[in-house]
Amino acid sequence: MTRGGLTEMLLEFQGYVLAWRLRAAVGGRVAPPGETLTLEGYAARRLERQELARRLVRAGLHPRDLNRLETLSDELMFGFWLNPAEVAAFLRAAIRQGSHPALGDPRAFAALLTASERDRLGETGVQLVCAHHLSCLSLAAPMLDPDALAGVWARVEATTPPLFVDELASAGRA
Repeated sequence: MTRGGLTEMLLEFQGYVLAWRLRAAVGGRVAPPGETLTLEGYAARRLERQELARRLVRAGLHPRDLNRLETLSDELMFGFWLNPAEVAAFLRAAIRQGSHPALGDPRAFAALLTASERDRLGETGVQLVCAHHLSCLSLAAPMLDPDALAGVWARVEATTPPLFVDELASAGRA
């Protein structure tokens, strides 16, 4: 795997961790089941999902395998931040149960980060992380307006955060 590919995969895991934390904070029907996956656990499920997706494209899947693919996609929150339809479905469910300040307030979103993550990022980094993820949440709003959607995508791309979650920092020391 190339260095860029590895970074992309680690960013995907980081996105999973933040989506898990946000869903846990919102609670109710959007709360993720169980504990957050470790990097190793995430990687194993991601490889399983990838193999099932390949088999689906090549030859189709038995219904039980298709159900497994859907279960893994849900568990990994695959596409949570960058899929406007996923974002819209999450926000509708979150709002139906009373919403949460982290869905729009950068300070409340920053509270999803651990103290060591905030220290590692610094104030500017925390602002970037919050701006990026709150921009991702705004992907749901302009789905019918291509010009607005292009503007949101530009904000998302302009605020791509670095790797920072604790789970990745501890993996680097191993």
